[in-house]
Amino acid sequence: MNLSELTGIASSFENTEAMPLLFLGHGSPMNAIEENEFTKGFRAISTRFEKPKAILCISAHWETRGTFVTAMEQPPTIHDFGGFPKALFDVQYPAPGSPELAEMTKELIQSTEVGLTEKWGLDHGAWSVIKHLYPDADVPVIEMSIDYSKGPEFHYQLGKELATLRRKGVLIIGSGNLVHNLRMVAWDKLETPGFAFDWAQEARSKMNTWITEGDHQPLISYQKQGKAFELAIPTPDHFLPLLYVLGLKEAKDEISLFNDKAVGGSLTMTSVYISPA
Repeated sequence: MNLSELTGIASSFENTEAMPLLFLGHGSPMNAIEENEFTKGFRAISTRFEKPKAILCISAHWETRGTFVTAMEQPPTIHDFGGFPKALFDVQYPAPGSPELAEMTKELIQSTEVGLTEKWGLDHGAWSVIKHLYPDADVPVIEMSIDYSKGPEFHYQLGKELATLRRKGVLIIGSGNLVHNLRMVAWDKLETPGFAFDWAQEARSKMNTWITEGDHQPLISYQKQGKAFELAIPTPDHFLPLLYVLGLKEAKDEISLFNDKAVGGSLTMTSVYISPA
């Protein structure tokens, strides 16, 4: 791509005030169609800032070797789960894509090659939460994949390379869960509000403190934080989207938590809102 072509793409995303950043604890796919305190939290947070020109989402549910971004005009709604009611599979989220934003993202990232692809779409890590922010599906959405071959520092630094997008009207969302151990879910406690195993509560408390105090290094080094973190993050997929968002935080940004509840003993729905000062 030559300079004039890139300039043309950038001009379609004129400069704006800095957009906020979100990490959304997405939890069960059923949150897409259920009415509960978490979906109310998603809707409420969207009222605190201007509607974006577009969204870039890093979802726990798109892991690849290498880094890719979706680049189609109309991304399909991917139902990447099983065992749920037909009503959930019937959900479509027909937000447009943005090949222009995909190309801009590719050009911004210098630390690794970024592939443009039409072989994905919007998985439930994206659409199940974004549909609550923008139910009319009128904001273009692209996804960026998580390179499973890279360590946490790579993902934190890669997030920083997206900083220009914040001032192009782009809302950057990480979607996962901070504490996410499906093998240890206490299914008989799902209806017990806030129930958490001791290790989950320990991990949640430490994560929340480090996030709100801006102490990112222990979170990047989560594998060195002991047994509670080993249980809270048995695989990195749901945790790494947080690191992209934290990498983008600027010194004067304000940070707050919402939906900060445990579910089923071994999951947390904790979500993070980073707003420009």
